[in-house]
Amino acid sequence: MNTWRNASLAVTAAAVLALTTACGQEQGTQTPNGQAVGAANPAGQQPGSGGYGSDYGSGAGSNAQGAAAKPAGQLAVWDSKQLGKVVTDSAGLTLYRFDKDTASPPKSSCEGECAKTWPVVAAGGASAAPGIDAALIGEVTRSDGSKQLTIGGWPMYRYAKDTKAGDAKGQGVGGTWYASAPDGKKAGGGAAAGSGGGADYGDGGAEAGGQPADQAGLSTRKDAKLGEIVIDKNGMTVYRFMKDSAWPMKTACTGECLKKWPVVAPVSKNDTKGILKKGFVTFDRPDGVKQQTIDCWPIYTFAGDAKPGDTNGQGVGGTWYVVSPEGKPVGAPK
Repeated sequence: MNTWRNASLAVTAAAVLALTTACGQEQGTQTPNGQAVGAANPAGQQPGSGGYGSDYGSGAGSNAQGAAAKPAGQLAVWDSKQLGKVVTDSAGLTLYRFDKDTASPPKSSCEGECAKTWPVVAAGGASAAPGIDAALIGEVTRSDGSKQLTIGGWPMYRYAKDTKAGDAKGQGVGGTWYASAPDGKKAGGGAAAGSGGGADYGDGGAEAGGQPADQAGLSTRKDAKLGEIVIDKNGMTVYRFMKDSAWPMKTACTGECLKKWPVVAPVSKNDTKGILKKGFVTFDRPDGVKQQTIDCWPIYTFAGDAKPGDTNGQGVGGTWYVVSPEGKPVGAPK
């Protein structure tokens, strides 16, 4: 009996220790209550994702195989050095358009095996990227009755071989697939990055020549007034909200707040430079969105920042501040 009791106490103590140190664990995931729920995979590679990105929630619609189509969530614009401005979903995955589709009227021609390689983006829950005309966002009804996201009338897809934010391996495949620009046109003027012939879909098509040589998912820059601060993969300034908490991990920015302060999607530890790794965990928000944290603090960007280098969110409402590499709010009252 004493042996069982001692073992039980040891297990309980270990559980308490795990909870109190979860923010320092290697790439963990936490619930809205701050409780650790196990190790997270790198951003863009969640279990059961079929190799084309992270879990986007219970998207409406389905592809031709019956697998749930994933919604895009908060759209963003990635300024690629090779392709120019490219639309991504909330996880940073590139969205594509197919030359054999039509935009006026919108119509999708990718079904069956094609939709396995080019998973459709469900229409539900998409929000236009900051600074992009929301009127360009629409939907098309597919042959199976499901709704697919359109931008500028063009149906949107992901590419099965893009596994992380910043991948654009589908650019130019078969001479018919191209990353989408913010207006639904072909990013990069439709130029294929190292593509040749090949099938319209499938493994035989040529791919982009590797991941574009852009900066890390999270890194730092030296600001003349604020010092060393954190920026995302697009060079946009990263912020903290003083009404959030790190332990238990909670967010006070919900609903309308998120339109002005989009969350930073999960980033792999290996895709960072100069950032504190302790407490670099993924936060499962109450709305189902996954958010990156630094030192256990949820982090955001600001819709009022129009270009890299902007820090227009600094000090807004006395509650929003840029983030230091250690996750501290720069310039916040002590």
